[in-house]
Amino acid sequence: MMWIVRLALRRPYTVAVMALLILMMGILSIRAMLVDIFPPIDIPVVLVVWNYPGLSADDIEKRVIFLDERAISSTVNGVSKIESSSIPSIGILKVYFEPGADIGVAIAQMTAVSSTALRAMPPGMTPPVIIQYNATNVPVAQITLSSKTLPEEKIFDYGLNFIRLRLFTIPGLATPAPFGGKNRQVMIDIDPRSLTAKGLSPNDILTALQSSNLILPAGSARMGETEFNVALNSSPDSVKMFEQIPLKVVNGQPVLLGDVAKVSDSYAEQTNIVRVNRSRAAYLTILKKANASTLVVVEAAKEMIPVIKETAPKGLDLKVDFDQSVFVRNSIKNVLREAIIASILVSMMILFFLGSWRSVIIVCTSIPLSIFVSIIGMNLLGDTINIMTLGGLSLAIGMLVDDATVEVENIHRNRHMGKPLTVAILDGASQIATPAIVATLAICIVFFPVVLLTGPAKFLFTPLALAVVIAMMASYLLSRTLVPTLARMLMEHEPLHEDPNDPHMGPLKRIMVRFNNWRDRNFERFQNSYGRLLNILLHYKRTTLIFVGVAVVASFLLLGIVGTDFFPGTDSGMMKMHFRAPSGTRIEQTEKLVDSAEARIQQIIPKNELETINDMIGVPVSYNLAFVNTDNASGMDAEITISLKEGHKPTLGYVKKIRKDLNEHFPGC
Repeated sequence: MMWIVRLALRRPYTVAVMALLILMMGILSIRAMLVDIFPPIDIPVVLVVWNYPGLSADDIEKRVIFLDERAISSTVNGVSKIESSSIPSIGILKVYFEPGADIGVAIAQMTAVSSTALRAMPPGMTPPVIIQYNATNVPVAQITLSSKTLPEEKIFDYGLNFIRLRLFTIPGLATPAPFGGKNRQVMIDIDPRSLTAKGLSPNDILTALQSSNLILPAGSARMGETEFNVALNSSPDSVKMFEQIPLKVVNGQPVLLGDVAKVSDSYAEQTNIVRVNRSRAAYLTILKKANASTLVVVEAAKEMIPVIKETAPKGLDLKVDFDQSVFVRNSIKNVLREAIIASILVSMMILFFLGSWRSVIIVCTSIPLSIFVSIIGMNLLGDTINIMTLGGLSLAIGMLVDDATVEVENIHRNRHMGKPLTVAILDGASQIATPAIVATLAICIVFFPVVLLTGPAKFLFTPLALAVVIAMMASYLLSRTLVPTLARMLMEHEPLHEDPNDPHMGPLKRIMVRFNNWRDRNFERFQNSYGRLLNILLHYKRTTLIFVGVAVVASFLLLGIVGTDFFPGTDSGMMKMHFRAPSGTRIEQTEKLVDSAEARIQQIIPKNELETINDMIGVPVSYNLAFVNTDNASGMDAEITISLKEGHKPTLGYVKKIRKDLNEHFPGC
């Protein structure tokens, strides 16, 4: 690899242009790359959601899910496995496919076979919702809808039909129907006495609604030289007009719907309740699509809030809660902070051991350029800036120091042997060429097993490995090109030996020279002491090996103590609790129990640390279950999400206190 060093010394301007190109392309790559929580996880999965209000979980499983499973497993190509769950009124199929399967064709086949299976299912069953699922389509925030003046059905209706339409204009954003609130619908409450007195039955009302509430095409009418479009619309324009629908003629008098029933603009039976800080509300979950940036999506949603408020009903309050972009920003800030700290520590180390500010500049130029090369490589490979790639860069920073530092130190050593600068650079690079490439490849090969991973781990850890490997290879290349070039430019006029008694030397320089002399003497003593210790250990080889073996075996015993997890634990200041009331509890009673539980939580967590408490009781709209996972199976279930303010005490401590307190005060829950 010495030809690269010689070429760099002969072509310093070429190396300078290369460094500038790396810097410019690195900055452009950072601006172009998506910023996300996790890398894209491309797992071929399709969700099928069946809905039949009133059907029991047992019937959903036997009369709906079983038939669809049998049809899909025998007809659809590329199916790996099928998972299903059934709860009252709702059945969900999660169909996994083999890698490389054509999901478009699979969805078409599933749609066709589900329509066929529909014939064998209970009468009135509607076709399922079929959606391609992606693990990176995750909730990144939620917009809370609350009001002290508007009823819940108005809040739900406005969120479903107006706010969602405005949010759909944001690229990369998706949002299902609102959670909580009341589903608005026209209700007809029959008066049994009036109905009997008129000689009618509920079936007569149903028949009248089906025959009168219609929109029929009537074509056009040509009169003279003009053609008119004829509108034949018998669908009522307002709720009050439902009362004018005729049911029957009795004794020459028409009986209208309003004579035997009360028509109102009301809501369906509520199966899902959302509360924010112990008050009824609703919320829209903001989902980020796989090819979108978390930061861009959340920022665009926040910018849209004032626009929505301008046309929103008076009294409707909108607020963004549980913003995951804060977590991403903090991750980026932490990596940048670690990079700055690493650079400062490296600079101090080089200044301490070599006493040369020029060497500091050389090393601190090489490290960020290596990181920029890694970012450029990840951008070309289609990766994003996420927790895993940032973690890889953080890991690489500590190792990037080695190549440049070792080479600069070896150049100093050769110069102190009396060699000219160019000869010292060539000899210094030659002496460490083989150890440096071996060390770099040894670090890179540690990440080779990542290519053997499958499933979510493959998509998560491959970008991390690429970030480290590309940065390490770039660091080695720069240590062969940029470091020798900068060393020749900066060290040419750097004196090797200076006399602290020189009268022409400034006071600061004199202090630095004396410090260097003191450091050299003490470092030599340290080297001699280390050499003696090494001789002792080599003399007692068996004892040394036994001691190391005992330490290794003892470390393996810790595996049963530290535990295992997919991700390391982080104190994000958020807690999510599942609350299940006694079996069969009505949703209204569950709400009372949850309210009491929240009161206990407010006593445990100080007011100055508690941000919000949100809860979602019961089962949301079936369509939502295809996008947001929940453990709620009926009205007896609730999910409580607790958010803490900055500067809070450890979240894990509150988790233990809440779990202990609620178990004591809510027996049977």
